[in-house]
Amino acid sequence: MKLKPVSQQNILITGATSGIGLTTARMAAKRGASLGLIARNEQALNELCEELRSQGCRAVGAAADVGDAGQFRRAAQQIAQELGTIDTWVNNAGVSVYGRIMEVPTEDMRQLFDTNLWGVVNGSKLGVEYLRSNGGALINLGSEVSDAAIPLQGIYTASKHAVKGFTDSLRMELEADKLPISVTLIQPTAIDTPYPENAKNYLPYEPTLPAPLYAPELVAEAILHCAENQVPTFFVGDMSKINTALSHYAPQTMAKVQESVIDSLQNSGKPASPDRNDGLYDTNSQLRERGNDEGRFVVENSPYQQAMLHPKLTKSLLIGGGLAIAALVANNLRQSGSSASQVH
Repeated sequence: MKLKPVSQQNILITGATSGIGLTTARMAAKRGASLGLIARNEQALNELCEELRSQGCRAVGAAADVGDAGQFRRAAQQIAQELGTIDTWVNNAGVSVYGRIMEVPTEDMRQLFDTNLWGVVNGSKLGVEYLRSNGGALINLGSEVSDAAIPLQGIYTASKHAVKGFTDSLRMELEADKLPISVTLIQPTAIDTPYPENAKNYLPYEPTLPAPLYAPELVAEAILHCAENQVPTFFVGDMSKINTALSHYAPQTMAKVQESVIDSLQNSGKPASPDRNDGLYDTNSQLRERGNDEGRFVVENSPYQQAMLHPKLTKSLLIGGGLAIAALVANNLRQSGSSASQVH
C-alpha cells in the first residue's frame, strides 16, 4: 500500500486543541498538509485555525464531542465537504481520571470510556467510510498502558487496553477484506502534555506523570511517519517499549514494583486543589502543548525512535559499525601475531 506524502494529504485530527493533537496539527501544517480539526472547545479551534491559516495552511475546524456519534459524524461531514477527501484520520482525543478504582464513581468511568473507547470506535468507523474508496491511514492513539497496567489510573488503563484490542481486530478485518487502509496503534510513554491537569482527580495530592517525560513532538513525528508508512504499532519513547516488555515477560515483578511506588511515582508533592478544573465532562483545553511543570526534565530526542523511523539507515550503520570493529580486531590480532613472531 502506497500512502501519500504528508505535504499532499488532508489530515483529520481529533483532540486538536491540546497536547499531542495540537502538536501534531502544528507539525503537519509546517509540512504542508491541509487539516481538519475536531475538539470540544470551539473558541480554541477557531483560534488554532486562524493561527494555521496565517501560516499558509488550509485548516478547517468543527467542534464536536467524539463520544457523541451524531456530533462526530456532522463534524466529519463538514470537514470532508470543505477539504474534499481525507487521507489520514487520527483518533487522538482522550481524557483521564486519577484515583483508586473503589473511589472513582462509575459514572466518571463511563464518561471516560465514552471518549477514550467509544470516541475511537466512532472515529474509526467514520474513518473507514471516508478512506475505503481512495485509501489512506487510520491512526489510533493508545498508550504504553495498552499493555502495561498501572495503579491509580485503572479505568484509563482499561480504556487503552480496549483501544488496542479494537484497533488490532479492526486491522485484521480490513486486511482480510483487502481495503486499502493502513491501521496503526500509537503507544506513547509518559509525554509532557497538560494531561495530569486535564484529568479528574480523586487523589489527596495533585497527580503528575512518572519520569522520564518525553516531548510531544516525538509523538507527532511518529503519527506523521505512520501517515506516510504502513506501520501496525509504533512505540513512542524507549520506556514504552521497556515497560511493555517487562509487563509481558515479568508481570509479577512489574506489579510488585508498581505497588511499591503506588503513592510516590505519580505524586507531584502538592496537595490536591479543591477547585481544580478538569476535562472529563467539559473542555479544559487552552491551546497548550506541554504541561505546566516547567522545572521537569523532558527527553527531547530519542535514538530509539530514530531507529524506528529510519530502520534501513540504522541497519546499515550497525552493519558498517560491526564491519569496522571486525576489521579493527583483525588488524590488532595481526599486529599481535607479528609482534609475537619477532620476539621468538
